[in-house]
Amino acid sequence: MPREQLLLRTQLLRWLLVPLSLLLIADAFFGYWMALRFSQHAYDRFLVELAHETSLLLQGSGRAFELDLPEAARRVLFTDPCDKLYYEIAAADGTLLAGRDIPAFPYRAFLPEVLYDGEIEKEPVRIVQMLAGQRDSGPQAGAVIRVAETKNKRNELAREILLSMVIPQVVLILIAGAVVWVGVVRGLAPLERLRRAIARRSHRDRRPVVLGAVPGEVKPLVDAINALLERLDSILTLQNRFIADAAHQLKTPVAAMQAQLELATRNDDPARTSESLEKVAAGLQRLARIVSQLLALARNEPEAVRNINMVAVDLNALAFERAGEWVREALKKSIDLGFEGVNGNVIVKGDAARLGELLDNLLDNAVRYTPKGGRVTVRVTSEPEPTIAVSDDGPAIPAQEQTLIFERFHRRLGTSIEGSGLGLAIAQEIAQLHGGDISLYKDVDGVGNTFSLSLPPFVSGEVNSRR
Repeated sequence: MPREQLLLRTQLLRWLLVPLSLLLIADAFFGYWMALRFSQHAYDRFLVELAHETSLLLQGSGRAFELDLPEAARRVLFTDPCDKLYYEIAAADGTLLAGRDIPAFPYRAFLPEVLYDGEIEKEPVRIVQMLAGQRDSGPQAGAVIRVAETKNKRNELAREILLSMVIPQVVLILIAGAVVWVGVVRGLAPLERLRRAIARRSHRDRRPVVLGAVPGEVKPLVDAINALLERLDSILTLQNRFIADAAHQLKTPVAAMQAQLELATRNDDPARTSESLEKVAAGLQRLARIVSQLLALARNEPEAVRNINMVAVDLNALAFERAGEWVREALKKSIDLGFEGVNGNVIVKGDAARLGELLDNLLDNAVRYTPKGGRVTVRVTSEPEPTIAVSDDGPAIPAQEQTLIFERFHRRLGTSIEGSGLGLAIAQEIAQLHGGDISLYKDVDGVGNTFSLSLPPFVSGEVNSRR
């Protein structure tokens, strides 16, 4: 049994049994006090009756009294197997007439009948004091009767009452503790099964945890674990896919460069060596672009991006700036690169760097596939929503292939143009991060393709918000 689970069970039992034990102690004190009151009340009535019987045995009047108490009657009245009984008959002035000295009521007032505690021979006793005889002649007339009894029976009765209350409660607490222990064990059994199920799992198993018979209170914990597993699965899948993509894309250029380097080292002809090195340089350039695109793809994965710093971006100015940076590449192929903007600003909420990277990939794709002497046009519109369209004169993409071109490493069929097949995939990822989408249309002049990026319009107050 895990130590943590044992501690949990012990803690649950402690929280239950400690308050019950404190209540039991408090109840025992209160019960003992009530039992003492009950036993005292019961035996006080006996003392009062005994004093009354003794007063009936007094003979005389005024200040002359004597007790007519035969020995047989004395044994009957003042003999008890458990307690000691004492009596005293005294005149009103305190003169002892019969019996023995018993502590008088501590207050000087002469009450017809009073019960109080005292001590005889260092033993606690209960005393009843009663006035008897003629009292109409003044406070000095009549007699005072005192009867005392030790407290053995009273205490014994109180203990019996207390035990009769406490013992069942102790038994009930023990039974409750056993029942709670069994209940805690059975209640924690689903958690133990859940723990074993998770412990048996391979580190590669990232499936959600099945709830089964898990208590409702634990369901949020299981949901949190499943959410964590889902996030881990997304991140690890992203990493594995990136590794697979990198291995797939880097294998061919690295192998080609390795072959060219081997040829360069084995060839004594400077011209052929120079040719091999040029091919190695071209391969390194292609390799650098592939690495850059792989990193861009990984950086813009929706699972990898949790927060994007969204600010107000002028789409019109951004498109004009990026189009200008591709003029040199377009001139190398005698391509007419044009820009058609709008008067004023077209504000969207986004990340300027990522949106610029998106436009670079669309322009790279357009310039790469447009033949020499063709046209590439960048258009920006603000209605009905902010849109950037990039039109080219490249080969028209068949309808059955239009849904595939945004997938990773997809290349157009029947083309020999070099490329990694990642540019449009990166552009689509960035568009989705901004809540937009890229659509493909046939160009308005019937030649080539148009890639159109639509973004949500800017809403005032959203600047510097995070997605």
